[in-house]
Amino acid sequence: MDHPDLVVVRTFLNNFDAELAKSALEAAQIESMIRADDAGGMRPHLWMGGIELVVRAEDAERANEVLGAG
Repeated sequence: MDHPDLVVVRTFLNNFDAELAKSALEAAQIESMIRADDAGGMRPHLWMGGIELVVRAEDAERANEVLGAG
């Protein structure tokens, strides 16, 4: 996903929930990516700000509809 206007639509406490939401967006044909500051999962203790699910700005409204109330 190479677009400069990315927005965070949800922040999760664990990777499982983030992947589940990402799958729901993929099923709706909305590109997304997971962003976490944990050294690619190798250092989970570095995680401080949550695991973010990001989409293109123009897809944010539809992504929020797919994911439901946050």
